[in-house]
Amino acid sequence: MTLFDLRFFRPRLVDALQGYNRERFVQDVGAGLTVGVVALPLAMAFAIASGLKPEAGLFTAIIAGFLISALGGSRVQIGGPAGAFIVIVYGILERYGLANLMIATAMSGVMLLAMGLLRLGTLIRFIPVAVVIGFTNGIAVLIMVSQLKDFFGLQVKTMPADFFGILRTLSDNISSFNGESLGLAVMCLVVLAFWQLALPRLANAMPSTKNFATIPGSIVVLVGATMASKAMGLDVETIASRFGSIPSNLPAFAWPDFSWETAKFLLIPATTLALLGSIESLLCARIADQMMADGPYGDRHDANQELMAQGIANLVTPFFGGMPATGTIARTVTNVKNGGNSPVAGMVHALTLLVVMLVAAPLAGDVPLAALSAILMFVAWNMGEWHEFVHLRQFRMTYRITLLLVFALTVIVDLTVAVEVGLMAACLTFIYRISSLSRTEQVHIDSHPELAGLEAKVQAHRLYGALFFGAVKLVEAIEEHLPEQALVLDLKNLIYIDTSGADSLMALARTCRKRQVRLILCGVDHQPLDMMHRCGLLAQLPEQDLLPDLGQGLATALGR
Repeated sequence: MTLFDLRFFRPRLVDALQGYNRERFVQDVGAGLTVGVVALPLAMAFAIASGLKPEAGLFTAIIAGFLISALGGSRVQIGGPAGAFIVIVYGILERYGLANLMIATAMSGVMLLAMGLLRLGTLIRFIPVAVVIGFTNGIAVLIMVSQLKDFFGLQVKTMPADFFGILRTLSDNISSFNGESLGLAVMCLVVLAFWQLALPRLANAMPSTKNFATIPGSIVVLVGATMASKAMGLDVETIASRFGSIPSNLPAFAWPDFSWETAKFLLIPATTLALLGSIESLLCARIADQMMADGPYGDRHDANQELMAQGIANLVTPFFGGMPATGTIARTVTNVKNGGNSPVAGMVHALTLLVVMLVAAPLAGDVPLAALSAILMFVAWNMGEWHEFVHLRQFRMTYRITLLLVFALTVIVDLTVAVEVGLMAACLTFIYRISSLSRTEQVHIDSHPELAGLEAKVQAHRLYGALFFGAVKLVEAIEEHLPEQALVLDLKNLIYIDTSGADSLMALARTCRKRQVRLILCGVDHQPLDMMHRCGLLAQLPEQDLLPDLGQGLATALGR
């Protein structure tokens, strides 16, 4: 097997089309059309919130959405621009410019592709839940704060990327708020809340309203706000007034200026995009697996194939004017709920957006930005797992500290710093917890009367848990109080030894040899035995000093 083995490249589409029939195709088309309608306002809103033109979101949803579905490792995951990227993309755009954002996106695609080829997809699952919830909620807060400008209709030319800078800019320009924009945004928010929270219950009580419940709330708000703004002559900013008309065709391939110096310069932003994209896509795929588990087409996603598809999509899309893409939870859930059962649904969703853009692009210019800000605020609210803050008391202090620390750093400092600190805190916590579970206890005459009167000459200790770099103090403590004649270590309950643990045992063996104390090991399991063999410890011990259990070890130590 080579380092990059392309035999592993097997899109889920290949397996999903086995036994594919007309009924499943109809279901996929229906789900794809619905998701395409849902994705239309979100794609434009995410692009605008990221500091890009609305068509960048549409191009991404079309191109990346098609590639992720066609090449991905999940049956039903929908790819495209995501709310989680808003803060990151805006920060990169403000600091490095549009051309460098495109290069950073392509670089992140290369990283994601390499991660998939190197079979590193499973490692993403090791990121603690506290870290994921912390930065997800932090991003949700930043999205809501960033939308206050358009929500209130403030006259601000440029917005900073940092949290306190945004607040300061908003407070400095609060006098320029537009009452009509605020009123329209509030109404949109109320309609969205009603459509998601109250309408499903109303549909259950009144079956005649079920048809309305199937219409996406974002589309209702988008169309309603546009019509109300035109009919009432509201003085609100629209897509056309800020960005001009949306093109009705896909852009041509464009190669950005690239140099190795630029690549080094953009390494950290690209890594951030790749890290966030991998986490979001695989988290979304896991949710999709859970939703499909009870159905006839449920199966587990291929994490590595999904990363490769995400990588290809992010490598290709920037050259056509797109932005970073990943798995999108809301659109994936919509896909599953509407009968999507194969990657065909995601491909139909992308083609639906393409047709809408080709046909109705001029109409999108009249969409009020206040309506899009309300949609994004609602998306951010749904994105956050706020109940975790309410239930924090149920968890350990370390979990609470990690979650709150990542949340605060995401909001105040930077997502990259937040994730790095969160992972470091989680690792230190894990090391502490595992080391606290590892212990040693001395064998007393209560359980082994044969030791009576010989405690100074012969000692026996049981080791439990894992002997790793965080627990070597256990062996060091034994070394400080060696007996005169023989030391017996019962390792039956020792499940793991790392190189540091093996080194501590080597040091103990050397000390015992120097003081002429016989070292006897008992009940060594498979992994510790293998590690002892590789580090050379077994070669230093006589064969008769390696025994199967404590009883025989004590008998040997006592000369019986």
